[in-house]
Amino acid sequence: MTTTLRDVRSTGWTTTEVRDAVVLFLHGFGSNEQDLSSLAPALGLDLPWASLRAPLELGNGGAAWFEITTPGVPDAAPVEAATAAIWAWIEQNVDPATRIIPVGFSQGGLMASQLLRTRPERVIAPVILGGFVLGATQPGDESLRENLPAVFWGRGAEDRVIAPVAIARTTEFLPAHSSLIEKVYPGLAHGINAAELDDVRDFITAHLGAEVVSGA
Repeated sequence: MTTTLRDVRSTGWTTTEVRDAVVLFLHGFGSNEQDLSSLAPALGLDLPWASLRAPLELGNGGAAWFEITTPGVPDAAPVEAATAAIWAWIEQNVDPATRIIPVGFSQGGLMASQLLRTRPERVIAPVILGGFVLGATQPGDESLRENLPAVFWGRGAEDRVIAPVAIARTTEFLPAHSSLIEKVYPGLAHGINAAELDDVRDFITAHLGAEVVSGA
């Protein structure tokens, strides 16, 4: 697994300018860095963003953050290695004073939660879409339990991709370690719809201030 992650970035991205926050899009298993970047205009946030490519190449243009062994119960070591790879990218490309808003779908949603659970002081308003949390204890968990930062967790009511054991684990973990906003969307399978994007935009805006929204 390489620790040099490929990416696509918003126009005008700079590695040295201090911003209140930047958005990191983290795609799901079998997708790539072009996928979630399409969410940027839909969210309408006037923030720099980057969409990262996961380090495990699957062929046919797809990538993954880690291999799927037991569905919903990933091995901790490869997840933690992927987490370290994301932090290495952040250290190379984001000013240390700028906070990270991770927006991840499916496997990328787990990675968004990993950023929060490893360096909670660096993360704000993490968004987990159709994802779940790792079962292994992480370095920032005790801080999360004490401070209860805001987290958005959205998923489809008809999602049959994420294993029930993963949903159960996340349902137990997040309320104890965050000020959770949980949304379940009727009729939605393993995907993202317009209602969810509206809720994500409102969630991020509420925690950064209305000035980050284009035209506000």
